[in-house]
Amino acid sequence: MLIIPAIDIKDGHCVRLKQGDMADATVFSEDPGAMAAHWKAQGAKRLHLVDLNGAVAGKPKNEGAIKQIVAALGGEIPIQLGGGIRDLDTIERYLDDGISYVIIGTAAVKNPGFLHDACGAFPGQIIVGLDAKDGKVATDGWSKLTKHDVIDLAKKFEDYGAEAIIYTDIGRDGMLAGVNIEATLKLAQAMRIPVIASGGLSSIKDIVDLKAIESEGVVGAIAGRAIYDGTLNFKAAVLEAEKE
Repeated sequence: MLIIPAIDIKDGHCVRLKQGDMADATVFSEDPGAMAAHWKAQGAKRLHLVDLNGAVAGKPKNEGAIKQIVAALGGEIPIQLGGGIRDLDTIERYLDDGISYVIIGTAAVKNPGFLHDACGAFPGQIIVGLDAKDGKVATDGWSKLTKHDVIDLAKKFEDYGAEAIIYTDIGRDGMLAGVNIEATLKLAQAMRIPVIASGGLSSIKDIVDLKAIESEGVVGAIAGRAIYDGTLNFKAAVLEAEKE
């Protein structure tokens, strides 16, 4: 199982938000490239990047920092990137820059035609990010709760050709409250494509619990605040995740 460190980029710096609130950002590093190199050295097999300003603006805003990260990793581990990706030209540019997977979130829900086109144009490289609360999908940086059922929508996107689903329980993200295992399992059991858990990862116990459902299609978990403020030791988390 992959434990994937998250690097959230705001104004060129690495930050973490509490529950998606741009006003509640903690800066962890001024050097995104060095932070990426650090997680690679600690054993990361993939990185998760979010352009937070881009997510708000609906277009890329931190390409300089993203290029620094790509350069720092030298193509040695894959990078998945989300935040403000709304057109095929942006996807193509990021893939050309060295990003391995592009994550489409709000735009997938609001403009399914765009997601359909993206999966057709870039097969195997499009991941859908679904943020949900109580089984319903949220959009726009979690500010809007829709009436869409998360499993129904995920199945539709699977049919379009999405490579994987990143499932975030937004009630738990950045709160160190533990992963919503039950909801993650329910989604994974309904899907043929892999599910990556996100939101709330805070302890080795979370990883043990996720490992128990790995065979259902939960291939990884995104680690954020816990690995930055030290409540979860990343190296120990990777060792636990890689146990047979």
